[in-house]
Amino acid sequence: MFLWFCIAVRVVANPCSNALQKLLAARGLHAGTLMAVTHVGLTVLSLPWLVSAPPASREFWLWVSLSAALAAAANWLIIEALQRSDLSVLGPINSYKPVVSLLPGLLLLGERLTWPALSGIGLVVIGSGLLVDSGSRRTAGVTALLAERGVQLRFAALLLSAGEAVTLKRALRLSGPELTFAAWASLGALFVLPLALRSLTRNARDLAPNQRATAARGLAGLIITTGLMQYCTLVTLVALPVGIALALFQTSTLLTVVLGYTVFREPHFQKRLVGAGIMSVGAAVLILTRPV
Repeated sequence: MFLWFCIAVRVVANPCSNALQKLLAARGLHAGTLMAVTHVGLTVLSLPWLVSAPPASREFWLWVSLSAALAAAANWLIIEALQRSDLSVLGPINSYKPVVSLLPGLLLLGERLTWPALSGIGLVVIGSGLLVDSGSRRTAGVTALLAERGVQLRFAALLLSAGEAVTLKRALRLSGPELTFAAWASLGALFVLPLALRSLTRNARDLAPNQRATAARGLAGLIITTGLMQYCTLVTLVALPVGIALALFQTSTLLTVVLGYTVFREPHFQKRLVGAGIMSVGAAVLILTRPV
């Protein structure tokens, strides 16, 4: 029961975290500020786990350091992307992750595409063509999608987050989710803070007193949703095969489209919802039909 509760929380928390990032960035908070406050807040909350955990191996700290660095870079790119494109376009892009993961096998290992894999790729591509309003552009479908700067940044973040998932899984094999979470948060803070000092100073100086209270509430929500998302991801990865976990997580793309419409009044709601649904099915097919 606890596992399925964590899966449900993760599905909801991920798009909520992205929505808060977009909302706070629109209100003038820089990406560095959002990243630094999130990691520092999560470090404080997880400090009891970090202090009470038994000593971990050097290998564990190596893998979790790599994971934290990749996560910080990916999240920074996601925040930059959210400032340039709609949430309901960027969220479903995560369905391309299993497509990208096929490339190393094809190029380096000589693997061949199966019919289920081809059908999954086709669904992801077809669905992504519905995310943009091609009628007002000279280009259409996927070409129009890839022309957006925010989408390009989101694809770059996707590549980094794929590397993060691999290193995070290696760290989890050497310790439990609690210590992994605490180490990920604290190391992420160490990576981000030196790069975010200027952003933190500017926001502290430029925000009006009435804006600070609103920003503080939004940042508290961001810390909570990000923490829930990451911890529930770790619990799920420990309990389930990675492929099944990732397939279940795909349902969060639908909520992303709903939040984009309800919070930011983004256009083409029905079309994007259908596209995200098709992409989610395609991604699930790719993940579940790949050999272990």
